[in-house]
Amino acid sequence: MNIIQSGIVSKNASIAIIIARFNDFINQHLLSGALDILIRIGKVKQENILTIYVPGAYEISTIANYIAKSNKYDAIITLGTIIQGETDHFKYISNDTISNLSKISIQYFLPITLGILTTNNMQQSIERSGLKMGNKGSEAALAALEMINIVKNLKTSL
Repeated sequence: MNIIQSGIVSKNASIAIIIARFNDFINQHLLSGALDILIRIGKVKQENILTIYVPGAYEISTIANYIAKSNKYDAIITLGTIIQGETDHFKYISNDTISNLSKISIQYFLPITLGILTTNNMQQSIERSGLKMGNKGSEAALAALEMINIVKNLKTSL
């Protein structure tokens, strides 16, 4: 039996982070968590991390597609916050954004991790950006690092 597993150190990785400005108060905590993991745990060089700000979560997939097409990055981390309101807007933005990111990841064989919060209210967003429920930006960075190494291992073993 062959097993492929991988660690999270990825010193030479090039990573793009796409972050929404809408709900910036929350998203900056997600970004801090992601950067901490990439630099401190993953040992990624700061000059190998590109951070791109977009207006809102919906715009993330457009830039992710552009980055994926460039073939210059080993992974993309997406960060944003979508909070449910009184209309169906939340549902459409959430579904389209996540679905589009999945399609881009599959099309380009590029790990795209989700640090996009979809919450019912501001309190849940705060809790998931570094308080009670951990930091989803940190989790997205950990997943990106592991996926980078898994893809590299697959390329050499297949």
